[in-house]
Amino acid sequence: MHPPLKHSISAQTLWLSADRSIFWEEQKSLILADLHLGKTGHFRKSGIGVPQTVFKEDMQRLVNLVQFFKPEQLVIVGDMFHSECNKELELFCRWRSDFSSLAVQLIKGNHDILKEQWYENVAITLHQAKLAMGEFVFCHDYSGMHKQDLMEKYIFSGHLHPGVYIKGLAKQGLRLPCFHFAANCCTLPAFSRFTGVASIQKARHDKVFAIVDDKVMLI
Repeated sequence: MHPPLKHSISAQTLWLSADRSIFWEEQKSLILADLHLGKTGHFRKSGIGVPQTVFKEDMQRLVNLVQFFKPEQLVIVGDMFHSECNKELELFCRWRSDFSSLAVQLIKGNHDILKEQWYENVAITLHQAKLAMGEFVFCHDYSGMHKQDLMEKYIFSGHLHPGVYIKGLAKQGLRLPCFHFAANCCTLPAFSRFTGVASIQKARHDKVFAIVDDKVMLI
């Protein structure tokens, strides 16, 4: 695991990891978006041969992050799960029992369609629209936030799977996941690698950190 990159907002210390997460030092919180756990299982149930190694690799990255940062809680800004129950969610339950002391806060995303009792059974605290914590507000899709929320605190959001296109020589280029820090909102990259990316529109004073070769780079 490569060393994370330090970034500060509102006098708060954030560590950006190439494993598509942010560690908020003052609150000892690991922030993630769009894990889409169970997505590969959902595709296999539909007859599409997606290997289960994709899910296992995502879960191993999560284990590595928890062991490295030693957070007191996970803050997940939506789409932790992709669909209804399948075998991969059963495997997640085993992971949860191994990290039972770790608090998990989930701001509900459009793919989080499991019954509320299921979240309660695995000790996940579910927030329907947003979670305010210290200097920040967390939501799944910042476009649905009230203007007052956008003005009062800095927002962390997911949903968009942000990416940036970098051009190279010979008309070649790469589309890379990124952290997009705009004036009042940070959009996190999708944690799951089994997702696409959507190109962002960068304003003049935005800061964009691309994930390149397992490193985080300001571009």
